[in-house]
Amino acid sequence: MRFEGTKTYVAADDLKVAVNAAITLERPLLVKGEPGTGKTVLAAEIAQSIKAPLIEWHVKSTTKAVHGLYEYDAVARLRDSQLGDPRVSDIRNYIRRGKLWDAFVLGERPVLLIDEIDKADIEFPNDLLQELDRMEFYVYETAETIQAKRRPVVIITSNNEKELPDAFLRRCFFHYIRFPDPETMQAIVDVHFPGIKQRLVAEALRLFYEIREVPGLKKKPSTSELLDWLKLLLAEDIGPEILRERDPKKLIPPLHGALLKNEQDVHLFERLAFMTRRDGR
Repeated sequence: MRFEGTKTYVAADDLKVAVNAAITLERPLLVKGEPGTGKTVLAAEIAQSIKAPLIEWHVKSTTKAVHGLYEYDAVARLRDSQLGDPRVSDIRNYIRRGKLWDAFVLGERPVLLIDEIDKADIEFPNDLLQELDRMEFYVYETAETIQAKRRPVVIITSNNEKELPDAFLRRCFFHYIRFPDPETMQAIVDVHFPGIKQRLVAEALRLFYEIREVPGLKKKPSTSELLDWLKLLLAEDIGPEILRERDPKKLIPPLHGALLKNEQDVHLFERLAFMTRRDGR
């Protein structure tokens, strides 16, 4: 069971090493990196590569660790008891399995994605320590212990919105996905747009990396945003010569809404264009 990348996902060598190390150690793989660098889709690509089922748990600010185990719907049981529903005699009818429960009871080894763990409360990672360590948990309502039939391949993503506890970090294998260099980005583009004109890609990549290097940019455009931009350039039939223009009035790239995602960054480029025109006079 080894991850070697897929036809649709360009994985750097160090990422492949990290994934396979986590599989060998049977520890969760904690993946960090800029938004849009492919952290979330990594789990799906691993599942495809090793031919394993994928279970996804997307964490929100209101998510509690217990939601990944199970939830007991006492309100529904009370309502049914008032209505004389015969289901109330079995409490299992009111227990909703969480994503960890689903992963634990699968007959084959699944890939479990815990996405954006840093969105939840600071205690969320600590509350999962025992379950991820022992691969079991106790259901108090039914007095039963749920044990994993096969230890899942656990992929945990974080956008670094908050620090994770040391006790949690000790139990993970860590990998930081670096932002792709131009050569790797070229390979990513080729995967998503086979047959695209290379002159257009060359100019688009040049402009894309120039934008990322602009001082004071609040949000740098990501890989996914570059792919969206290229898709629009192709749809609007915008050629490389337009991207190559050095007209100060056109300093903001065409269809920039795919790359610049807030008004501060748009205003920054407008100020740069104004300064360039002024200095040119």
